[in-house]
Amino acid sequence: MQRVRYYWDYLGLDEVLAAQRLASSEDGGDPAHDELLFIVTHQAFELWFKQILWELDAVIGTLSQAPVDERDMGQVLHRLERINEIQPLLVQQFAVLETMTPLDFLDFRDQLIPASGFQSLQFRLIENRLGLDPAKRMKIQGSHYTSRLSREHAARVEASESEPTLLGALDAWLARTPFLRFGAFDFWAAYRDAVTTMIERDRQIVATNANLDEVSRQQQLDAFETTVETFATLFDRERWEQLRAQGRRRLSHEAFLAALLISLYRDEPAFHTPHRMLRTLVDLDIGFHAFRNAHAQLVHRTIGGRIGTGGTAGHEYLEAAARRHRVFTDLFDLATYSVPRDELPELPDDVRDQLRFRFQPS
Repeated sequence: MQRVRYYWDYLGLDEVLAAQRLASSEDGGDPAHDELLFIVTHQAFELWFKQILWELDAVIGTLSQAPVDERDMGQVLHRLERINEIQPLLVQQFAVLETMTPLDFLDFRDQLIPASGFQSLQFRLIENRLGLDPAKRMKIQGSHYTSRLSREHAARVEASESEPTLLGALDAWLARTPFLRFGAFDFWAAYRDAVTTMIERDRQIVATNANLDEVSRQQQLDAFETTVETFATLFDRERWEQLRAQGRRRLSHEAFLAALLISLYRDEPAFHTPHRMLRTLVDLDIGFHAFRNAHAQLVHRTIGGRIGTGGTAGHEYLEAAARRHRVFTDLFDLATYSVPRDELPELPDDVRDQLRFRFQPS
């Protein structure tokens, strides 16, 4: 017999709507009007964080398979895009909170101390699921980032640092890309020649530009040497991995080469979905940066230069975290290694055939 469900009960609204307990009225005083808005908004954040974790766990589980079934990549992309649709909702919630004036917040702020957003277990788990480098984390008044959490929550967050991450799953998936080796055709040597030609052409343009004074000309010519060095690192696995050990690169050398190949040959049918996924991951990083930055601006508008309820330097801490707590920085750097389409090395016919859709005639 099919169970009859009632909307109110299915959503557990008795529990959900009873979960807004105003600290300002705990001692029998009049409730601060805007405290309800404060609680509802932050509970909504946590509900969306739960959904994001749900999507991330599914994506990591799929990408961790070896190999990944091609039919599953559409779902991976779909779930990442869903997270990217959630992120603007999170940012928009700060706009709702900004309808609470600084004086409104002061009506109940003291009752919150020392509770703060730094104690969001789920957001810390999201950061670690993504693959945030622990060495990049901001300290809280010189203490470990879990120092404001309960003992139970701190243990869960610290354990998550050794669990599978989206960055790690992406690295393994990219490193298995089958088109990095082309038999007798040395693609990377041909690509290096194309890069050298491009740089030398651009260098000549600067050297002969009559609109530049000598100081500006020399500055731009010196910059080319940095560009040459950047490309040299790309072709040297040992130097790349040294940068990775220093935390200056996140992807392995082979994974980055695969990402670059996908980016350069994005027009090939087999690379359409992988390229969209790489772009979606860049958008995901941008989305969380926007979320952190919006949080910082809200705090600045609400408490000015005061210390936050969690004991940090308020908006300054949050702004610094927005700059440092990024994960997919290597994907942003792919554009550094782009060359014009008409100068890309031609792929061998057999490789190009493999990159077509199967029903497409050769």
